[in-house]
Amino acid sequence: MTSDLIATASAWLAEDPDEDTRAELDALIAARDEAALADRFAGRLQFGTAGLRGALGAGPNRMNRAVVIRAAAGLAAYLRERGGGAVVVGFDARHKSDVFAHDTAAVMEGAGIRAMVLPRPLPTPVLAFAVRHLGAAAGVMVTASHNPPQDNGYKVYLGDGSQIVSPADAEISAHIDAVPRLSDVPLGEEWQTLDDSVSEAYLERVAGLVRSDTPRDLRIAYTPLHGVGRDILLEAFARAGFAAPVVVARQGDPDPDFPTVAFPNPEEPGAMDLALEAGRTSGADLVIANDPDADRCAVAVPTADGFRMLRGDEVGVLLGVHLLERGVRGTFANSIVSSSLLGKVAAAAGVPFAETLTGFKWISRVEGLGYGYEEALGYCVDPDAVRDKDGVSAALMVAELAAREKARGRTVEDVLDDVARRHGVHATDQLSVRVTDLEAIPAAMSRLRTSPPGRLGGRTVERLDDLSLGSANLPPTDGLRFSLADAGRVIVRPSGTEPKLKCYLEVVVPVRGAEPAALAAARAAAAHDLAAIKADLGGVLALG
Repeated sequence: MTSDLIATASAWLAEDPDEDTRAELDALIAARDEAALADRFAGRLQFGTAGLRGALGAGPNRMNRAVVIRAAAGLAAYLRERGGGAVVVGFDARHKSDVFAHDTAAVMEGAGIRAMVLPRPLPTPVLAFAVRHLGAAAGVMVTASHNPPQDNGYKVYLGDGSQIVSPADAEISAHIDAVPRLSDVPLGEEWQTLDDSVSEAYLERVAGLVRSDTPRDLRIAYTPLHGVGRDILLEAFARAGFAAPVVVARQGDPDPDFPTVAFPNPEEPGAMDLALEAGRTSGADLVIANDPDADRCAVAVPTADGFRMLRGDEVGVLLGVHLLERGVRGTFANSIVSSSLLGKVAAAAGVPFAETLTGFKWISRVEGLGYGYEEALGYCVDPDAVRDKDGVSAALMVAELAAREKARGRTVEDVLDDVARRHGVHATDQLSVRVTDLEAIPAAMSRLRTSPPGRLGGRTVERLDDLSLGSANLPPTDGLRFSLADAGRVIVRPSGTEPKLKCYLEVVVPVRGAEPAALAAARAAAAHDLAAIKADLGGVLALG
């Protein structure tokens, strides 16, 4: 073990304000665990457009109090250059979230910036709402969203209520790098802890989205996946006049260890099993789930064969159709990895449509946004109030749509059938490969750039767009878009928040006839083509 590594770790230990991470680091130094120390001190968590996110632990390459204090000091310096103002801070129920939130408040007050802290663990959409509602210069949400239990994160919003984008991320990061010794960061001892007026205002806004003449006859099963969504969502549904959803008891209370799921993400296999069972036993018309910070919304519907999880693209177009029927206008938008269907629905309705890079930091900045979504279960149905994805308001809008269709003697799937008959079956799927060696991801991207496949799933690759070069409509991003014959498409990109390579597939198959058999045939053809493309792509990636 090098003396430099020991010296670096010892210097960090001397400044570490947290007894838990001090004990961890002290034990690693005593054990002379070179691999563990090198991993923690190989660099620092990079502050970018996703803020910070990583595993809890000691050292600059982990989430801990020392890293958070430096990040907050960098943000404070950035805000002071721009005139200061107030910062509102929220936090979820993950390990250390409240501690990181209070450290952030102390740094802001020490820098002469007023800090306002939400009173308890609350959903991320409440924090996004609070930034605009309180006229703050910035907002900080301490959350790792749907990451594994060992992670935490630090999400930053600016005064417009949107998440940071370039160049703000790089400028804040530069200020973080310039922070001197931790002991030189001034800390305030008092800050404002907000009362319930912010969450009350949020609830009134969200519940008010549901029209007074909307039917309310609907049975719902719900899970917050051990997160912070339950109380806010139940209150929102009560104020909107819906019967109380049946909550999955084993997942109802916030629990940072997420004991019933391998990953607390509704998209992960097995995560929805308890909720689907609750839907079956309660005779629910819908099953709804939030992720742990309640900014995403998952939906399942009953079928003859049991409950079926709707894909994010299906919920995205359902909400688009519903909002258009309600008279919502403005620009409709989705990310490039989402289905192309919403653009066709918007065009048919005569409303503008925009395509953005992945992430609500981009969708929320679409000029005149009326509605936006991304396939990863994120939906923005009220951009004037929350310029981010919001799993609570999205759940209410799905319930409004489902109750309306139930009153008409129809189902949510009937709406999807209508759209498919008009615009064709737009079938999407995803191939997501989790890696342990992060170097495998850039290596795979490099192989695809230098030796792209000529065919996927029997379809010719007609065009390859390297998204890292940017375009007239999109800033550069690390990704590749393969345009396939017969309206197929594959996009490959590294995940921005997890150690994954993500591939997004879409095929479009026309429905040739009004009879049910024609729709079934189109769906079967689309499913066959998707499976073939997915199989070929897995071989091309060669990641395991």
